[in-house]
Amino acid sequence: MVAARPARRSDLADLVRTHGAAYRATHRLTRGQHRALRAIAACRTAALGGHAETCEVCGALRIAYNSCRNRHCPKCQTLAKERWLQARQADLLPVEYFHVVFTLPHTLNPLAQGNPRVCYDLLFRAARETLAVFGDDPRHLGGEVGGLAILHTWGQTLEQHLHLHCVVPGGALARDRTSWRPAKPGFLFPVRALARVFRGKYLAGLHQAFARGDLRFAGSLAGLKRYRTPFWG
Repeated sequence: MVAARPARRSDLADLVRTHGAAYRATHRLTRGQHRALRAIAACRTAALGGHAETCEVCGALRIAYNSCRNRHCPKCQTLAKERWLQARQADLLPVEYFHVVFTLPHTLNPLAQGNPRVCYDLLFRAARETLAVFGDDPRHLGGEVGGLAILHTWGQTLEQHLHLHCVVPGGALARDRTSWRPAKPGFLFPVRALARVFRGKYLAGLHQAFARGDLRFAGSLAGLKRYRTPFWG
């Protein structure tokens, strides 16, 4: 009697290898997305080479293919992700936490593609300054807020979707740094007001970058070089 082996479950790499070419042909991807798809498809295959693993006790030899080490690959970054999560959990305070998301409109996607360092740095800075303004306001917390921010450049459908996920403790360190000022249960800051301040800070940062000549206009934005003032308002 021969026992049948269960079929191997398909993973993301299988999907990329099977449908990646068709997806690239119908979608406009950034260089980073192209690199990630190539890495995921090649991860733990002969394309990346391999190494020998030998048991020191019995001498058994096993050939293992190398990992791609791309941060978007779920196959080889799972352990690193778990270690990171455990380290962050050790940092948690015994307070309520809030999830705040800052998103850029898709009209800025072409600008960010040509100027990722400027646009991404500004996204972090505008979000940090916005949270600091509301945290320092005595009508809210009246102290110094902290948090953790993670940049996401893709959406769930692998379309460019620039947004920042922020995990913010529900409270602030008093200005004299001697006490904790807790937030109201279930409420951190008013969302619409937060959005207006963030928008103003981001646009102000873009104006400054434009005035300094830090922005490059290439590809579909090449025609904007002739403008003397920013095109975004």
